Amino acid sequence: MTARDHARHRSRSYVSVTMTEKIPAQSQGEAKHRLSRTVNRRKVIAAGGAVAAAAGLGLAATASAGQDGATTATATDSTADSTSSTSAICTLNAEVTEGPYSLEGALVREDIREDKEGFEVQYSFTVVDQANDCAPLADALVEIWHCDALGEYSGFVGGNGHEEEDNGTFLRGGQLTDENGEVSLISIWPGHYVSRAVHVHMRVHTDVTLTDDSYTGGEIIHTGQLFFDQDINTEIQATSPYSANTTKETTLANDSIYDDGGASSGLLTLTALGDSVSDGYAATLTLGVDSA
Repeated sequence: MTARDHARHRSRSYVSVTMTEKIPAQSQGEAKHRLSRTVNRRKVIAAGGAVAAAAGLGLAATASAGQDGATTATATDSTADSTSSTSAICTLNAEVTEGPYSLEGALVREDIREDKEGFEVQYSFTVVDQANDCAPLADALVEIWHCDALGEYSGFVGGNGHEEEDNGTFLRGGQLTDENGEVSLISIWPGHYVSRAVHVHMRVHTDVTLTDDSYTGGEIIHTGQLFFDQDINTEIQATSPYSANTTKETTLANDSIYDDGGASSGLLTLTALGDSVSDGYAATLTLGVDSA
């Protein structure tokens, strides 16, 4: 590891705060339930915009997370996508709470859906390292987890008022980044639960040791959350199987964690995979971390 270099970035001020996720009432006896539900904000760098993997999708409707926090729907071709992926500018961001539903020892796999119903989301992340002049970070484990269409997390089923089989692994998993810092994961669009806008949790680990299907050891160098365009999400939540979840939904504007920072706060760039929301979306984000 080289000595830490200060990566070029925009000038932006931050205040040290603590963010806490509000959760519905639930059992306090979960053996794997983390006790700490807050994380002090710590600087990382994140750049929004389509990565090269999205460039090959051709002409498609795209929801882009702008630097001002706005999300716009545009039509774009592969040339425009390629330009976006190479011109993304790193901006400072902060970590947020991992939430109450994290578990240790996620399965290492690309497709985390198992048998869960929902609209496909193809995630493409690029991880760059501030400690190495924003060079791609290889062999980092990017882990995500989120609730199903009914707002239930594996390992904690019943927290949103629905009864279903709980194997403790659905919609959880991660993959190692390649030599270009890139990693792909496949899941479904999340549902919603009491007090939170639709979101996905993320952790980035370094120095893990892979086992047959999971990992041990390592260090968590980033904890964050990912968010979705509100207009697209509203349409999806009103469509089966999501519409079976009658729990009151919190909009992105009223979320207790999302700070309206756009891509730098985890707002994904979305590219439609077809003409209908049920065809799914590609979701991209470039994430900078500090491994030092």
